[in-house]
Amino acid sequence: MSFVFKLPLFVVGPGIILLLVAFGLGGLTLFRRFHLPKLRFGHSDAHFSGAMVASIMVFYGLALALTAVHVWETYEDVEKVVTREAACLAILWRDISEYPEPTRSLLQAGLKDYADYTIHEAWPMQRQGIVPVRGIKRLDRFQAVLMQYEPKTEAEKLLAAEALSAYHDMIEVRRMRLDAVEIHLPGVMWLVVLVGAAISLLSAFYFPVEDFRVHGAQVSLLATLIGVVIFLIVALDRPFQGQLGLGAGAFELTYEQLMMH
Repeated sequence: MSFVFKLPLFVVGPGIILLLVAFGLGGLTLFRRFHLPKLRFGHSDAHFSGAMVASIMVFYGLALALTAVHVWETYEDVEKVVTREAACLAILWRDISEYPEPTRSLLQAGLKDYADYTIHEAWPMQRQGIVPVRGIKRLDRFQAVLMQYEPKTEAEKLLAAEALSAYHDMIEVRRMRLDAVEIHLPGVMWLVVLVGAAISLLSAFYFPVEDFRVHGAQVSLLATLIGVVIFLIVALDRPFQGQLGLGAGAFELTYEQLMMH
């Protein structure tokens, strides 16, 4: 199913809706032709069927809505992690820019190399759902230089403490970003979403509507609504993948405004 997240949204959205509408209309046609004539509906049966459909849609609608909200909140949380990491990178750059030479040049070169790698190599890998691992070697080299510096004055000690704190913060949010590369809804959640959609559409068949066009239009509208919400979940399920995947804009801004001057 992962290939779906690599397709353009203008293909995924209509595709999901068309599949659900086709399932609804195709199933309704077969149901009305072969099964509905065999059923016996009393005068009050329509009220029972209506209540059952309403109950099913309440439970499924609740599950679908909670899933959509969860996916959206996860997407926003990952976006905040990316922004925070870029901010920590900017703070660390400003701190090491006050170090004496030659330590300053070594640290700036190391941090600039890491930022360049993150933007041009790590991010495209993340967009493919691959966790980048080569950045840790660059950070190890940077950390070795940072730890070797021995401050002499009180001001240098304070500066070194601030730089070390910013570095630790960056490492923390970097780990959170890498963990988010593979984040997605578990298979059992997708099972609930898809099976729930099928049950919801099937439940709408159990009405002795005389005109097929009316029945088909109502089932199609229900399928379209379900499809729109499922499309939203698909579009946001994997924060770094797809057309709505998070980009490296925050890192690029830090790189261009601070490190290229």
